[in-house]
Parts: sequence; C-alpha cells; structure tokens
Amino acid sequence: MKKALIVIDMQNDFIDGALGTNEAMSILPYVEKRAAEAAKEPDTLLVFTQDTHKENYLDTAEGKKLPVPHCIKPQKGWEIAPSLTPYAKDAVVIEKPTFGSTELPKAVKDCDEFILLGLCTDICVISNAMLLKAFYPERPVKIDAKGCAGVTPESHNNALEAMKMCQIEII
Repeated sequence: MKKALIVIDMQNDFIDGALGTNEAMSILPYVEKRAAEAAKEPDTLLVFTQDTHKENYLDTAEGKKLPVPHCIKPQKGWEIAPSLTPYAKDAVVIEKPTFGSTELPKAVKDCDEFILLGLCTDICVISNAMLLKAFYPERPVKIDAKGCAGVTPESHNNALEAMKMCQIEII
C-alpha cells in the first residue's frame, strides 16, 4: 500500500516570521522527524506544499482580508524551514496561491492513504484534507494532530473536530 505524507506550508513566515506562532515553532522538530522517516520509506510519497504569493499580495482577495504580507516568493519567509529543506529537495513540492491546492490531488493520485501535518490546521491543513476527501472519498485521509498547529490552539481544536465530522481520521 502506497501512502503520501503531506507536509503543509512549513514555511518560515508561518513558523517564526510574519505569521509565526509559538505553537508552529513547537511542532517543527516533530514534523522534521516525520519527514525524515518518510524519506526512508520506499512506499511513501513525501509531498510539501508552499503557500506562494506575489508582491501584489495586498491587492488580492486574501490580502484584503489578511493584510499581512507573507510567503512572498522568493523572499526568506516563503522558503520551507531550513531543517526540512533536505527532505523537500527530494520530495514533490507544490506551490499554491491559496489555502487548498488543486494540484495536490493529481500529485497523490497513485497513493492509497494520505497523512497530513503542518500549518495551519484551521486554514490550509483543513482545506487540503477536504479536497483530498472530495477527490478520493474511499481512501483514508488522516491528520497527524501532533504535527499540526493552528492560528490559535482553540481554532486548531475546532478544525480537528470539523475534520472528524467529515470522516477524516485524527491520529
């Protein structure tokens, strides 16, 4: 059985940059451990997503609702965390202009199971989990909660509960 470990938006701006949080910093060692394990597993496809914006971010619909420039390519904040870069180098990397990636379901189409972790539980993790559930309703979609952090601890927990209601397994 082939599985995909999908690391969502573990980028500098979400960890210790423009939108960074203590919770995001605290999960980094665990995410690094999971990526290292996945990189050694021949039946695991390692995937990283990158929130990707342009200089005109504040003029976009998202930028008008969240007026904090972040993940502007090719700035440092857009880059994947340095401790994860060695794993991303040999992984599938998907740049996405919004919360969920329409490219992700295509990239993992040959996988039987999907495990997601990363940032932020309540925005990009839930968006991508729901996309995968919509594309592949009979395949397990799992969230590694220990490797996720939300905008706030409360919104993290709310997102986990919402995903449970949509038959996404929280591990």
